[in-house]
Amino acid sequence: MKDPLASFITLYQQLDKQQLHRLPEIYAEQVIFVDPAHRIDGLAALTDYFAAMYQRLAYCRFEITSQQQQGQEAWISWIMRFSHPRLASGQTVTVEGATRLTFDKLGKVVMHRDYFDLGAMLYEQLPLLGSVVRVIRGRLGS
Repeated sequence: MKDPLASFITLYQQLDKQQLHRLPEIYAEQVIFVDPAHRIDGLAALTDYFAAMYQRLAYCRFEITSQQQQGQEAWISWIMRFSHPRLASGQTVTVEGATRLTFDKLGKVVMHRDYFDLGAMLYEQLPLLGSVVRVIRGRLGS
C-alpha cells in the first residue's frame, strides 16, 4: 500500500478542476469533510463542492509547511494561496491553516477537518465588510 499521507499531499498540490476525477484515489466513499463554513458527507457531495469552488476560483494552490502522522491520524499545516474575482479585487489571498485527517484501513481519508481563520479567508477580503472586520480585530488587539 502507498503512503496515504504522501498520496494525499501529492494530489492536493496538483488539485484543480481538471484533477477532481482523482479524488477517489484519496477519499473513501463515506468521507466526512468539515471546515469552518461547511460539513459535507460523502465523496459525491465533496466532489460537487470542489467542482463548484474551483469553478469560481481563478487560482488556488497549497504549500504544505509541516506534516505528521501517527497510526490512522495525520496533521498537515499549510498555506493556501488563491484568487477569486470578487475577493480582494482579484488579488492573491494567503491563508494559513491545518488539516486533521483520519484514514481507514485501506489508506483512504474517512474524516477531513480543516482549521483556518474564515475571517482572513473571506470576510476581510470583501469590500465593505473587510474594513469593519479589520477595525474589530484592531480593537481586540489581534
